[in-house]
Amino acid sequence: MIKERNIVVCILLSLLTCGLYVIYWYIALTDDASRANDDPEFTGAKAFLFTLITCGIYAIYWNYKIGKEMYEANQKHGITSASDNSILYLILSIFGLSVINYCLIQNELNTLARKQNA
Repeated sequence: MIKERNIVVCILLSLLTCGLYVIYWYIALTDDASRANDDPEFTGAKAFLFTLITCGIYAIYWNYKIGKEMYEANQKHGITSASDNSILYLILSIFGLSVINYCLIQNELNTLARKQNA
C-alpha cells in the first residue's frame, strides 16, 4: 500500500532534522515506487546502501531510475496523462536539486495513493 505524505510537512521535517528526514524520505519514496510498480528488486534499503557505498553517485542514477519506475507505475494504474520525467530528475540531481525531485515524485505517489484508496 502506497502511503500519502504531505509534501510541505516532509520539507519542514527535513529542515528541522538537519537533513535526517531526507534519508527516511529517500528510502520511503523508493519503497513506495517499488510497490506501485510491483518491482521487488527496487528497494529503499538497497538504494540507500548503494548511495553510501558510491559516495552519492548512485543517487544520481537513482533519480533517473525512479523516474522510469514512476512512469511505468502510472501506466500500470491507468494514468495515461503521466509523462516520463526521468531526464528531468537526472538533470535536477546533477545540479544538486534532488529535493525538488522528491517533491515531484511524492506528488505522483500521492496521486497513485488516492487512486488506490478510491
